[in-house]
Amino acid sequence: MNKYGAEFLGTFWLVLGGCGSAVLAAAFPQLGIGLLGVSLAFGLTVLTMAYAIGHISGCHLNPAVSIGLWAGGRFPASQLLPYIAAQVLGGIAAGAVLYVIASGQAGFDVSAGFASNGYGEHSPGGYSLTAALVAEVVMTMMFLLVIMGATDQRAPAGFAPIAIGLCLTLIHLISIPVTNTSVNPARSTGVAVFVGDWATAQLWLFWLAPIVGGVLGALAYRMIGREKS
Repeated sequence: MNKYGAEFLGTFWLVLGGCGSAVLAAAFPQLGIGLLGVSLAFGLTVLTMAYAIGHISGCHLNPAVSIGLWAGGRFPASQLLPYIAAQVLGGIAAGAVLYVIASGQAGFDVSAGFASNGYGEHSPGGYSLTAALVAEVVMTMMFLLVIMGATDQRAPAGFAPIAIGLCLTLIHLISIPVTNTSVNPARSTGVAVFVGDWATAQLWLFWLAPIVGGVLGALAYRMIGREKS
């Protein structure tokens, strides 16, 4: 149970830190942190939690990561459902805390987006469903490739959280304009359930694409990372 508790708290921190920066600080008058700040916030949540709970649960914080690690031979199938449940519940709990904070400001309107992921008219840059699908698959694929490589026993010890956190930062720098960046079904669900309407209607993409990308990235690493006999 300590592993599931760690995943709950870790995902809670990722959603609160990442989505919280987008909702509360990205466009704050005159001192907003912008897309660069939001990207860095997401990376920092993973980096800090990797050092805090990596030795307890592996610090997946993401159903696509757990499924990808399973596909890559690094994680048992028997723990997939409990890990995913803990991650989704942690994301929703963070969304609830963020909602309470954000709604304390006059004029708050959750239907404006609440850091939800979307495509078409709900994409920050107006990108199509196809563009969103490709972006989420490819970004998650590269994320898993980095995770698998950085945590390989042959990689330099102790640096994996830095590589993984910076990779997530880079992913956000690339794809926030396209989908608001998911690469994580728990992150998407955690805020979409409070928006409802279009956010939950489009949520299927932000489960499907990251999971497909995660499996592809893990399989790609298994191919290029295998040790020569």
